[in-house]
Amino acid sequence: MERVTISLDEDLLGHFDRYLDKKGYASRSEAIRDLLRDKLEQEKLSEDKAENAIACLSYVYNHEQRELSRRLARTQHAHHHLVLSTLHVHLDYENCLEVALLKGNTHDVRKLAEATIAETGVRHGNLHIVPDDMPKRHHHD
Repeated sequence: MERVTISLDEDLLGHFDRYLDKKGYASRSEAIRDLLRDKLEQEKLSEDKAENAIACLSYVYNHEQRELSRRLARTQHAHHHLVLSTLHVHLDYENCLEVALLKGNTHDVRKLAEATIAETGVRHGNLHIVPDDMPKRHHHD
């Protein structure tokens, strides 16, 4: 690991140290590494340089909306190569929370998420996506 030195004004360093305490970091170095990784991953995604991605799509929808549950299930089945798993939670009489874990081509993952969130009756949709740039290994390597 290579050592680098940075200079920060006192105000920025104070904010950063409070951030460390709030998030539970043991060192400034680990926090800076995490922030840099996150920024670089987001940069890859924003520039469409990440070919593949892993994502968590969460959304709340009204299951009383006509045919919505069936449309959502049909969409997931049509994209079974992207959908790793789903979790379905009944929030109340009308509303459900669904969480879908997705993995695949970044463009395809985004399109599936956007199509799901755009369905009439779906609200509060959110996609958390990270590049899947981990080296491919066999299960027992």
